[in-house]
Amino acid sequence: MRLPHRPRPSGDDPLSNSSAVPGEAAEELAALSTEMERSLPDAAPAARQAWYREHGRRRATALLSTLTRMLGRGGLVVAKGAGYGGRALAERLVQSAPRIPVRKLATLRAQYPDATGPEELADRLITGACRASGALGAGVGAAAMMPVPPALPVEIAAETLAVAAVEIKLIAELHEVYGVPAAGNVTQRATAYVTAWANRRGIDGSLLVRPAGLAAMAVGSEVRRKVSKRLTRSSLRKLPSMLPFLVGAGIGATLNRRETRKLAVQVRTDLQHRTPADAGYWTAVAPGGDVSE
Repeated sequence: MRLPHRPRPSGDDPLSNSSAVPGEAAEELAALSTEMERSLPDAAPAARQAWYREHGRRRATALLSTLTRMLGRGGLVVAKGAGYGGRALAERLVQSAPRIPVRKLATLRAQYPDATGPEELADRLITGACRASGALGAGVGAAAMMPVPPALPVEIAAETLAVAAVEIKLIAELHEVYGVPAAGNVTQRATAYVTAWANRRGIDGSLLVRPAGLAAMAVGSEVRRKVSKRLTRSSLRKLPSMLPFLVGAGIGATLNRRETRKLAVQVRTDLQHRTPADAGYWTAVAPGGDVSE
């Protein structure tokens, strides 16, 4: 089964203040996440699963290849130890966050006009992110099945970084869905969402009503420590998928899907208890309206 490629809508919000992640990688990440959100109502269940698995793996392989080249050129030495690798990846993630493409609510509603409310749209985004995360795990797990896996530590680092980016993108778009998006410029919004990812909850509500606090916000040492710890744990969890005598691709996909869904539930539960600043935010961007910034 083959579906036509869906071009990126004009209402997307490409966070583009940093050169840490090449545009090619950012576009591939956005495409992977969006494609995995698609529903295939006319296909049999087995055909749907096969399409998600194969299509996702192809896109994930392309994305991981780009990121592996980038990390290799940057001299990232994960083999020095998990602690060093976690700190190095944390710096990459902080630098890369402004490049993660985040869709505004208007764009999301235009893409999914059949979503009758925030909960239904959130379901679509979470399902897509879990599939994308799983595809990335399958991609690097399959590489480990080779007799001599090429540059395996860097491959793991690339997958860890890509999954974190998928999850940060999901967190940002869930904030849009529930009417509590971060304010500020591109870098400030990215900072807020990285912090939310590290803390496993929605962004600090006080930042939504105190612009001065948001303007002064930066990824400080405590947040960087949390980001590093999360990335280190994620890398260590992937080690079983690297064992050649195990079904690496299946293990990697299952681990990633489980962890991404766990994060999504935590953040979503927090956001469900927030009160949107604009009570009419959902209907204000009904499908068919203007989706421009």
